[in-house]
Parts: sequence; C-alpha cells; structure tokens
Amino acid sequence: MATKTTVVKNIKGVTFIGKADSNHWVTMDGPEEFGGGNAGTRPKELILLALGGCTGSDVAVILAKKKIKYDDFEMNITAESSDTHPQIYTKINIEYVITGKAIPKEAVERAIELSQKTYCSVTAMLQKAVEITHSYKIIEA
Repeated sequence: MATKTTVVKNIKGVTFIGKADSNHWVTMDGPEEFGGGNAGTRPKELILLALGGCTGSDVAVILAKKKIKYDDFEMNITAESSDTHPQIYTKINIEYVITGKAIPKEAVERAIELSQKTYCSVTAMLQKAVEITHSYKIIEA
C-alpha cells in the first residue's frame, strides 16, 4: 500500500498553504467575510480541479496512444451543492471539449469511458458520494 503525506499550514485567518509529496505549494483561502483574504482557491474548488486534472490526464494519454492529435482540449465542470451545511456536492457534470480536425467520436467516447470507469482515482473516490455525469463536444477546427 502506498502512503501519501501532506502538510497544511495556517497563514492567517482561514488562509492556508499546503503541499504533498510532489513538493508544490498550493494556497487555499476563503472569502473576506469568513476571515479570509480571498488570496487563493477555495478547498472545495480544489476537489473539482483535481477531478478535471485526473480525468483530463487520462483522456489526453489515451488519445495520444491512439495517435489522435487535437488542437485544444478543455473540460467544463459544473457542480451543484446542497443548501444546508456541510454543503456537499450533490451532482457534478464534466463536459469534455476537444477541438481538432477529424477527431473520431468513437475514440473520444472510449477514452472518456476508460477514464471514468477504470483509471481516474478521483472519480472513483467521489462517485461513492456524488452523482458524476459527463458529456463531450468535438469542435471541428
């Protein structure tokens, strides 16, 4: 079993910095009305960014292995939160948007499927608590 370590340090109010095994610092903060300085990404937002980074990496690698070249690739991730505390995410949708010439639809669908069902550890963790859906759009360059 692999063990990961993380350190999170309080800077002031609700401003924190953290780093993990990769040794890169991330700033997290809250809005000023909650004692923050509005100087960093909200911790809950980092969950969505982690999801996008994880599944996006999978899709990019799978498409590269299939020798499919694209001009641009981004994901638009939307999430709904509950109204009551702890205001958890209740639904997350990932829209994969790939721009390029003659991108095969089947290859994109398969790459997304492999990421969502096999490779993306962030999806595997989150889907135990939250409904995750996805869609995709191919834009011809």
